[in-house]
Amino acid sequence: MSQGHAPARVPRGTTGTTPAIKDPRNAMTKRVEAKYKINRRLGVNLWGRAKSPVNKKAYGPGQHGQRRKSKPTDYGVQLMAKQKLKGYYGNIGEKQFRRYYQEAMRRKGDSSENLIELLERRLDTVVYRMKFAITPFAARQFVNHGHVLVNGKRVNIPSYLLRDGDQVEVKEKSKQLAVVLDAVQSTERDVPEYIEVDHRAMRGRFLRAPKLSDVPYPVQMEPNLVVEFYSR
Repeated sequence: MSQGHAPARVPRGTTGTTPAIKDPRNAMTKRVEAKYKINRRLGVNLWGRAKSPVNKKAYGPGQHGQRRKSKPTDYGVQLMAKQKLKGYYGNIGEKQFRRYYQEAMRRKGDSSENLIELLERRLDTVVYRMKFAITPFAARQFVNHGHVLVNGKRVNIPSYLLRDGDQVEVKEKSKQLAVVLDAVQSTERDVPEYIEVDHRAMRGRFLRAPKLSDVPYPVQMEPNLVVEFYSR
């Protein structure tokens, strides 16, 4: 399948001052609270985390969360599939997510597989897959704050799309950050086969684009329904 360049691709390397990253263990931020709200709203443990409120309450947030749900329409099923996929990748904005769909349709091959490939090529996704960050949200923040190098150059754009063989490394001064060490030592998930990583050196390589069946989603993802949603 032709890899090409997605609309979200940016020039390699960026410049600017690198602000310090805050240790997320100090406080429960609004973003973390929103993340758990996504889980409850969708009724699934999107990231397979032990602390997810869905593990205790299988209903949505708010006073009406326990109401019996009626059978969803085809549109409702497609919408849910879209919300799950968007939410999993750090709740990507609608405008950007639609651009991924459009690029997936433009490319040759299975559009749903193309969509997954684009999402898995994102730099923040690969940082998460390499276990340099504990969640997709943390991975996005980590990249934003300039702690990641791609082929030796600092890149602070989470949506930067990697090519096969690209090297991703935690910046030298950031390798001893508690957030990185905690993520690397976590046993919640494993590194998938389409990525190789050396956690001692804090660097890895994006080997190839995965197929849907290769991606270690904790819940069932249905990108074909996402394609149907946007094709309506």
